Amino acid sequence: MKDHVSEKGVQRAELARRTGCNLETIRYYEKIGMLPTPPRTAAGYRIYDEGHVSRLGFIMRARELGFSIAEIRGLVGLVEDGNQTCAEIKKRTERHLADVRAKIADLKRIERVLADTAAQCSGAKVPECAVLEALSS
Repeated sequence: MKDHVSEKGVQRAELARRTGCNLETIRYYEKIGMLPTPPRTAAGYRIYDEGHVSRLGFIMRARELGFSIAEIRGLVGLVEDGNQTCAEIKKRTERHLADVRAKIADLKRIERVLADTAAQCSGAKVPECAVLEALSS
């Protein structure tokens, strides 16, 4: 049959092993269209080719850098359409970097508040607690 492929390529477990991606995550990426649905063998096994390995590796690295699914979809779309330019990729990366920096600033603010609040707590076995009072106010 035309829609079946030979045994060349790898099955999902090997794809997961090669990329470090969880099996369920691979299924999820297929379901949402981030990873193209692979062809099947005559026996019904999904067979992933090097293009799948490369795409999944790209997705995994982008996720490690904190890019959202929507941002990765946009990057992949640019590449697939052949419309990518270094300028466009840089613009998207700088926008993501600004978001990361804003999150870091928020986390630093949270750290200061928590440290200050914890410092006010005596740690004694008494019912009054500065942390609970701060959270309640």
